[in-house]
Amino acid sequence: MSRNVVRARPDTPFKELVRLLEENEVTAVPVVDELGRPAGVASEADLLRKSADQADPSGRAPVPHLEAWERAKAEGTRAEELMSAPAVCARQEWTVVEAARLMETQNVKRLPVVDEADRLVGIVSRGDLLRIFLRRDEAIREEITGDLLHRTVGLDPRAVTVEVRDGRVTLSGTVEHSSLIPVIKRLCRGVDGVVSVSGELDCRTDDGRHAATDA
Repeated sequence: MSRNVVRARPDTPFKELVRLLEENEVTAVPVVDELGRPAGVASEADLLRKSADQADPSGRAPVPHLEAWERAKAEGTRAEELMSAPAVCARQEWTVVEAARLMETQNVKRLPVVDEADRLVGIVSRGDLLRIFLRRDEAIREEITGDLLHRTVGLDPRAVTVEVRDGRVTLSGTVEHSSLIPVIKRLCRGVDGVVSVSGELDCRTDDGRHAATDA
């Protein structure tokens, strides 16, 4: 996330909001209360409603139909009247996957990030989340073989071979129980920078659960 967050107050005037976006080269700003908690987000789309609601002097462009809530925003003059609320926020301890899922389900382009007291500590954008896929293959492989397979799952590092190419993880080797296979693949998919997980993992003991050979 970006920690130096440009922010507005609920009483920030319309023109000041436009100035904040322009001078800081951002497309939206969180609107925070006196305790630093996000109350909403004021974006370019929110502010543009004011222009869209104005009549075209030439008469060539019809005034678009706006719902009552959209018209109220178009007539607003302060951040609290113009912003989209409530703010859709992420927690700073969340994984990239959790943040990406929230963005997708809520159809937002950015998420204010809050601490345990709901105070704004940063903001994360779609670009920030996509940046993890630039992670080096070797760094991904080291995390899977060391932190994940050895420390988390408790496997002998020699039991499973991990190959990573362009973020695509291929697993091979033998584990003790069949139930470990889907667990290992699921954990690998959660590693930052992983694009896909596939491969053949064998087991010494079938404990009743059948795992797919590809993920």
